[in-house]
Amino acid sequence: MYEIKSETVVNAPVNEVWEFLQNPQNLNEITPPFLSFTILSKPPSVMYNGLTISYLVGLPVFGKQKWLTEIKHIREGISFVDEQRIGPYKLWYHYHEVEAHGSQTIIRDHITYALPFGILGTIAHFLVVRGMLQRIFAFREQKFQELFS
Repeated sequence: MYEIKSETVVNAPVNEVWEFLQNPQNLNEITPPFLSFTILSKPPSVMYNGLTISYLVGLPVFGKQKWLTEIKHIREGISFVDEQRIGPYKLWYHYHEVEAHGSQTIIRDHITYALPFGILGTIAHFLVVRGMLQRIFAFREQKFQELFS
């Protein structure tokens, strides 16, 4: 099992950031182009508990992959989880949280994940996957700064 934690502070009120995050269609804006990310389903403009969203994602180790996530544990205006149901990871549990900090908002991500393929998955993690995920979250941080500056 691996973990990634990310924290970004943006110059926007928490309700504005939450409004952006609760719309699954906005995933395209915060996903780097190198992933060739495409939403296959037609998600609503506001997420809800139990919502499933299907994507097509281009991953360096796995190639083009279908990915199905379920939105869970929504605490309105505070946090939610997206959990992989079908996809390239053995486990993917992504906790999203927003917190007001004066006139700013702290955006937190905590991902717990595991790769398939035993020792080959471990090697792939250290050679490719860890760096790829770091690039994805660096891109997200940059996009959040652009969107909320």
